[in-house]
Amino acid sequence: MNDQRNKNSLATVIMAAGMGTRMNDPSRAKVMFDLRGKPLLHCVLQLASEIESSRVLAIVGYQKESVIEYLDGSWPAVEVVVQEPQLGTGHAVMQVDEPLRDFSGNVLVLSGDVPLLTPATIQQLIAEHSRRNAIATVLTCDFEDPTGYGRVIRNSAGGVQKVVEHRDATPDERAVREINSGIYIFDKTKLFEGISQITQNNVQGEYYLTDVFEFFWSRNLPVAAWKVKDSDEIRGINTVDQLREAERLITKYRKLVPEAGS
Repeated sequence: MNDQRNKNSLATVIMAAGMGTRMNDPSRAKVMFDLRGKPLLHCVLQLASEIESSRVLAIVGYQKESVIEYLDGSWPAVEVVVQEPQLGTGHAVMQVDEPLRDFSGNVLVLSGDVPLLTPATIQQLIAEHSRRNAIATVLTCDFEDPTGYGRVIRNSAGGVQKVVEHRDATPDERAVREINSGIYIFDKTKLFEGISQITQNNVQGEYYLTDVFEFFWSRNLPVAAWKVKDSDEIRGINTVDQLREAERLITKYRKLVPEAGS
């Protein structure tokens, strides 16, 4: 009974440390830009609540004071983890190793700037992760033009055998339309075993979360994927124009509700 309960426990980690350079307003963290009267971050926190996460952790960094003030006032149950300096997605997840030391279950990684993702899609991702008995499961989507996105290469059984960035992909891999959304669910224990092994030995000098997959594959640990049909759900907000488009679409995907602390 305890094993099953722990297996079904879900900690949701929200990446909320970024600056958002292309938003052209350095006074605000990207997740604090307004979407229909609420910060972008609200949409992701609401999602974490709707899928009944047992714990929610927000990783903050750039302009962290305003983000922490918002969380304290509106989402007081959310655990705040500071990433300083910001050295990539893998480095961000490293910061929750200690807070989750005694947690047993799965870790869902969400992006604080992806506001249209629905609970139904995340529940399907979780179900596929369980069905496949996977160590990690990637949320993917087919893009008509996948240029610039990391490609997801599957094996004959439908599992994931490779995640390759566009710039590193072969011509055959670039022909693949299935892209990596940057949203994942992991077995907590294996995630932190793997993330302790990644390095910042790359041009950007950052720790990439996707490098953890090499650790899994080197040990023949299964990596799965769930493909969402609607690409709008996984589109991140990187520009003001994209924010305006999300404002137009938000009511199709989400019903925004008051913050937990309101």
